[in-house]
Amino acid sequence: MDYSVSKLAKLANTSERTLRYYDALGLLSPARQAGNGYRVYGEREVDTLQQILFYRELGVPLDAIKTILSSPVFDAQTALSGHLRALREKRRRLDLLIANVEKTIKAQKVETNMGNEEKFEGFMDRLVEENEQKYGAETRRAYGDSAIDGANRKLKKMGKQEYEGLEKLTDELNKTLKQAHLTGDPAGALAQKACALHKKWLGYYWEGYSREAHRGLAQMYTQDRRFTAYYDRIAPGCAAFLRDAVNIFTAGKEADETTDV
Repeated sequence: MDYSVSKLAKLANTSERTLRYYDALGLLSPARQAGNGYRVYGEREVDTLQQILFYRELGVPLDAIKTILSSPVFDAQTALSGHLRALREKRRRLDLLIANVEKTIKAQKVETNMGNEEKFEGFMDRLVEENEQKYGAETRRAYGDSAIDGANRKLKKMGKQEYEGLEKLTDELNKTLKQAHLTGDPAGALAQKACALHKKWLGYYWEGYSREAHRGLAQMYTQDRRFTAYYDRIAPGCAAFLRDAVNIFTAGKEADETTDV
């Protein structure tokens, strides 16, 4: 069956402007143009639009969707199975947040008691989801699904007090790193203190520590522009400085010392 822009927009509950924008991006082109110049879409384009809208619902950027769909190894059935798992996980997180809000409303009406830890149920799941959307592909390629799944499990178990400790440590790490960068010496005492703090910071995320993984992560900071931008906001060139400092840190005995989280 063929669809005009208006009919396809109505079918997919989207706008004609969106479909034209997808065409301009090379993300969803019509099957052909009719004699009057109108765009005509077929069943293949309907299926592609469904995939695009699934990915958009999961927060995947349009440029990433284009790369995924144009890959020679893209498989629609595999993608749909992935969408199903992701949507079920999203529903689980929403159900948890809904239950949280319901309990909060009842607690405020003095219908029930609600502990402080309960007030934050579901929010760590959201943090994990955001991390996956921003950095999931890169970190999974670098460390494998097992390591990242373990890190996500650890994050989801984190309580309010532990999360506040993580935020405090992050602030201390960034301040120390900024001061160390001013010295220009990645082998200096301040830089190595920053590396020890960075190792402790990783303990909130990683189930186990290794020198190789620490070095690999620091290297990634200089290779992925999003990581580089984060650290270079602390000080220009800070990502490369941290990489150099971590290489020195992991070559010494300090890397073997236990850091309590």
